[in-house]
Amino acid sequence: MPRAGTRLDAEVAKFDSLAARWWDPDGPMKPLHRMNPLRTGWIAERLARLHGRDPAAPDALAGLTLLDVGCGAGLASEALARRGARVTGLDAAGEALEAARAHAAAGGLDIAYREGLPEDLPVDEAYDAVIALEVIEHVADRQAFLAALARVAKPGAPVFLSTLNRTPRSFLMAKLGAEYLLRLLPVGTHDWRMFVTPGELGAGLRTVGLRVADIAGMTMDTLSGQWRASRDVGVNYLVMAVRD
Repeated sequence: MPRAGTRLDAEVAKFDSLAARWWDPDGPMKPLHRMNPLRTGWIAERLARLHGRDPAAPDALAGLTLLDVGCGAGLASEALARRGARVTGLDAAGEALEAARAHAAAGGLDIAYREGLPEDLPVDEAYDAVIALEVIEHVADRQAFLAALARVAKPGAPVFLSTLNRTPRSFLMAKLGAEYLLRLLPVGTHDWRMFVTPGELGAGLRTVGLRVADIAGMTMDTLSGQWRASRDVGVNYLVMAVRD
């Protein structure tokens, strides 16, 4: 597949093709819509506490700068902006970004969406938090990607990631089950071989000067479709990393 830095062109094209229906809660991104409150709530709680704020306050992230890498059409960007964060959304998928800009404008949200890769950001650009949700399993060079995330985080700023563990259970549930049996995701959304174990992710983060400070599994209730944090990292999981 054509590669440029951490970008995989086939992956970019895949998500561009979903742009028109990204914000449809019953469309191809339905699992992300269901997962998003857990992901962004987990991040907001830890980021607020890091800055000595009440995580329950509606503006708990007011004034904090946040970079959402691989933002797509802006599900996480909008949720965190509504908590007061000054969000910059970055993605290589131009059509998804157009959908993000239109949706943010319709909702009266001021989010700076930019097309590009994290390694291409200016050397003096840095943020109070960096997030990359369901992205690392789609990049060409995992280590270069982590290095880019670490570089744009201010000293002491956390880096948050969510991804899928590479286990037999994740192959059955997140690949065969979600894509082929239940049709929760378009067929071909994931390549199980690119899933990342917590051990691999932790080692990669240490290489760029970050250590895992918190980790949680993300578990879906099969009846309600709702997601909750758990100790089970066998399929989906969240990580907060900080400067070692």
